[in-house]
Amino acid sequence: MDGRTRSGLPTDLPRSALPVGSRAPGFVLPSSPQQTVSLGDFRGQPVVVAFYPADWCPICADHLALLQEILSELGRFNAALVAISVDGVFCHLAFASDRRLEFPLLADFEPKGAVARAYGVYRGQDGTSERAIFVIDREGIIRWSYAAPVGISPGADGILTALEAMQAKGPPP
Repeated sequence: MDGRTRSGLPTDLPRSALPVGSRAPGFVLPSSPQQTVSLGDFRGQPVVVAFYPADWCPICADHLALLQEILSELGRFNAALVAISVDGVFCHLAFASDRRLEFPLLADFEPKGAVARAYGVYRGQDGTSERAIFVIDREGIIRWSYAAPVGISPGADGILTALEAMQAKGPPP
């Protein structure tokens, strides 16, 4: 393809990243020392999975703040949001509290980057993940994805456009 998904939406993922139309790999990751979140928790509703390199980096902080701002829009589509990095749960808890984030930050900490690797967005040279977003439908299929260049926030327009396109198609027969 020419950098676009079947729906005509742009995509720019690393060559190893899972393509649109793939089944999203399941995961169970800690969101706190006592709680985990799994992709299966969201079966039957769209979910946005946002990978980011690390807590406390300025670009990541800005991007996660933008995702926080669109939470109500995601609710309009009954879509859930989770963000994943290789940082540990205590780092996530401090970061989420400081930034007033109301969605789960999941620790892909040990084995380091296992979920990012499953999605094809682990940056082995840095020990982090790409700044990548996957929009997954009710059935667990990736319907849109994007990876921003390392120094740029991916924004949110593509997420909302993908959710609108999924909603226009309606539920599967």
